[in-house]
Amino acid sequence: MKNFMQKLGKAFMLPISILPVVSILFGLGYALDYQGWGKNNIFAAILIRAGLALIDNIPILFAVGIPVGLSKERDGSAALSGLVGYLIVQNLLSPESVAIFERLPIGEINPAFHQADNVFIGILMGVIASILYDRYSQRELPVAFAFFSGRRLVPILTVLTSVFLSGVLYLLWPVLFGALVHLGTLFQQMGAVGAGIYGFLNRLLIPTGLHHALNAVFWFDTVNINDLANFWSSQGVKGMTGRYMAGYFPIMMFGLPGAALAMYHTARADRKKVVGSMLMAASISAFVTGLTEPIEFLFMFLSPLLYIVHSLLTGLSMYIAALMQWTAGFNFSAGLIDWTFSTLMPLANKPYMLLLQGLFFFALYYFVFRFFIKRFNLQTPGREDEFVDYQDLAKIETKKPVKQRVLLTAYDKMAEKIYDGLGGKENLINIDYCATRVRAQVVDSDLIDRKKIMEAGISNVIVHGKNNVQVIVGSKVQFVVDSMKKIKEMDKL
Repeated sequence: MKNFMQKLGKAFMLPISILPVVSILFGLGYALDYQGWGKNNIFAAILIRAGLALIDNIPILFAVGIPVGLSKERDGSAALSGLVGYLIVQNLLSPESVAIFERLPIGEINPAFHQADNVFIGILMGVIASILYDRYSQRELPVAFAFFSGRRLVPILTVLTSVFLSGVLYLLWPVLFGALVHLGTLFQQMGAVGAGIYGFLNRLLIPTGLHHALNAVFWFDTVNINDLANFWSSQGVKGMTGRYMAGYFPIMMFGLPGAALAMYHTARADRKKVVGSMLMAASISAFVTGLTEPIEFLFMFLSPLLYIVHSLLTGLSMYIAALMQWTAGFNFSAGLIDWTFSTLMPLANKPYMLLLQGLFFFALYYFVFRFFIKRFNLQTPGREDEFVDYQDLAKIETKKPVKQRVLLTAYDKMAEKIYDGLGGKENLINIDYCATRVRAQVVDSDLIDRKKIMEAGISNVIVHGKNNVQVIVGSKVQFVVDSMKKIKEMDKL
């Protein structure tokens, strides 16, 4: 299970890498035309619409991106399968479809189905598609159906699986949604404590997409709270209206960037450069626009314990802001842009105190995250469950000569030395890569020729146990692994 969660965390890197740039574009457009959302400024319209194209379709990014990172061969048919599955589930659970199934007007169907288009389904279908690809992409069918064998079989199986999944979610989703609405009503009666519990559950439910149901209770007119609309229309009580938004500003603008700094400082030296640029972009996105998914998904599945800590700290921030009656509001999310404009509203109460609270939470997140990462050796970006085996380099076994290969590029030559040094086709089980290193699964790590691998210009070889090896290559690792896979295919001939 632990290895799967680590692989899933790595698979998120591809779709998440798009979000920081997209959110900055959106934020710039939002700043140019805050009230009109592009209606009053053509440049704002271009930026906002370009950003919304992806921000509104994050579930699709996950449905397509996760199978590419999670399946063994990173094949396009896995990504296609994820997209096919997501589109089917999303369509079958849409209000229009449910209205047909239940023979009711759209306005009378369960409100849960208006929230069925969410990140959870995108993640779920991405994982399912990758599993189906790994299991059935090499499966041969009888001659009469041979055209549908192998990779073509995977999208077909995904269609059938997604139809079945839709039936399960059709029964479960309204129950979960109704339970959250009931809890939201209960939290409202608990004052500042209720605001804190809401903040905790909001973050905790993000991986499932059910946080939208919880948000609907507090931000909109689901149970007559309508915190968001009342704040911006100045219809409410100063110091009270906006309490279900205010506590997010210290977290999104300061807390998560503090967590990002902790992850950077605890990353291994050979990974800091790559990890640092990614965390910097994600932190700017969180501070300016309040879009925090690029940071949260970096550790959400790699280190669930850290995500629980993050959820608890969010609840604490919401409790403090509500208790002290410091209020501000947002239209998009709790970033600098929304904070700036919300200070102009009559119901904003000491919004500058949220910035002071934010500085405290920046330090709190930094030290808490750093402590947990170091104390429990948690798997955050730039850290891996591994150890360096400094065995004597003189202890090398002679390798069998391999057949002559046609090498065209510098990557091919580097790949050949690494491939042969890892033991060639007799010892190599699987080859993969992460941001900077080759990840190989071998029959016996004692058969590795470290000297030959180092001749390729490698900075280090890391052995984990009897069957797992990592070769630190650098940012060109993808091209080296592609060449290694070509060599492996040639050796099969």
